Amino acid sequence: MRAVIFDWGGTLTPWMTMDHLAAWRAYADVVFPDNPERAAALAAAALAAEDDCWLRVRVEHRSFTLTDVLDRAGGPADPAAMEGFREYWDHATPTSPEVKPMLEALHERGLRTGVLSSTFWPATWHEAVLARDGVWDLFHGAVWSSDLDYTKPHREAFLAAMAAVGEENPAECVYVGDRPYDDISGAKAVGMKAVWVPHSQIPAAQQSPVAVDPDAVIQSLSEIPSLVDRWM
Repeated sequence: MRAVIFDWGGTLTPWMTMDHLAAWRAYADVVFPDNPERAAALAAAALAAEDDCWLRVRVEHRSFTLTDVLDRAGGPADPAAMEGFREYWDHATPTSPEVKPMLEALHERGLRTGVLSSTFWPATWHEAVLARDGVWDLFHGAVWSSDLDYTKPHREAFLAAMAAVGEENPAECVYVGDRPYDDISGAKAVGMKAVWVPHSQIPAAQQSPVAVDPDAVIQSLSEIPSLVDRWM
């Protein structure tokens, strides 16, 4: 093994069930500070647009961006309003305390580390979270689907992540994630080893049944270094 690449939400950042409509209301209240009815309508439209985009992801694995959602919802790309949306999510983005020592242990073994996440957030938002929690500098590369044409489980997303950490052979790479379809089946299909972290309470609407066996199942990210030792 030469590299270990991680999913973000539900893996590096533990899963937290969130009120997505409230998140969009945080955006809409900035757009219409004095008109609760229009703010509520815009929040509902933005949530519906986001749901439509994620449905396309499930079917076509086509990526989308925050701007795409706002365009569909008829909402302005107002920086202050988008910051309100981002701030709503802050309390749900803590990096697991297991991440830093685990990454340091992988570096001691000479392994490269990276991130691959299916997301519509701008890359800068994610990178700011990882920097805030003191782990951004421990990754050799990161790929966010908002910068790609495809999301997981499309092979192009995994190949982009490998390229970001400077690796070409999928057989020498491990992918760690919490979703059997997006993460495990996608990594296995491209030829990577796949490690499942089965802690996320993924809503039924976001699940895609798949018959796939991970190469390993772990209960803690701290297990990763010793697990990879067996494959080196």
